[in-house]
Amino acid sequence: MGAVKSKRMPRAVREQQMLDAAVQTFGQRGYMAASMDEIAELAGVSKPLVYLYLNSKEDLFIACIRREAKALVEAVRAGARPVLPADRQLWAGLTAFFTHTARHPDGWAVLHLQARTHGEVFAAEVAAMRADIVTFVTELILAAAREALPQALGCARAGGTPTDPHLPGGEVAGLAEALVGAAEALADWANSTPGVTARQASATLMNFAWAGLGDLMAGRPWSPPDGEGLDTGSGAEDAGAGAVVHAGRTSPVR
Repeated sequence: MGAVKSKRMPRAVREQQMLDAAVQTFGQRGYMAASMDEIAELAGVSKPLVYLYLNSKEDLFIACIRREAKALVEAVRAGARPVLPADRQLWAGLTAFFTHTARHPDGWAVLHLQARTHGEVFAAEVAAMRADIVTFVTELILAAAREALPQALGCARAGGTPTDPHLPGGEVAGLAEALVGAAEALADWANSTPGVTARQASATLMNFAWAGLGDLMAGRPWSPPDGEGLDTGSGAEDAGAGAVVHAGRTSPVR
């Protein structure tokens, strides 16, 4: 009976079944310790069939990386609806990220732990996924700066002294990298800490990151105390180029 079912199962369905088994095995045992025999047994197929479909252990691992990476990026982008304000988009995207990594811990282990440490080919696959997410976060930060500008102009008309929330490209890229790195570390923490929900992890990162970004967009960037200026590589004249510096200002956690 089992052999008949195997023959009747569509190739695409059978392949996904093998990938499910491979992700679970790689995620829990690690790439080096995982065996094709173990994967085949978990998938309910013969080892020659796994090789027939996916060629080798390396190709099978790459297929797992690509599938899990695609699913994660799609989840994040789908979660952050473009109609929302930038901060709400980031909140929704983070919640989607932490929800996905919590629901698929083996897939996250494959992406974040295994693929990065077992060869340049595997690491390059994950780097491509990460670049997509960093690009998405960069777009959100730029959108936040565009949203903040009309508010700043309105404040000026009312007699206030706002700062144009223009952010240099390098600074935006650095902020996006920092935010994605924090999310990755927090996902590991959330998955290993009982009782931490996706919403709690998202709120933690929003309080850590967006509170500071909010001040930045409002023209209230943090800077070191007097006498410990920022090393921007262009000297103290930077302060006279339109930058507004509030020495020692910190942003409260909201």
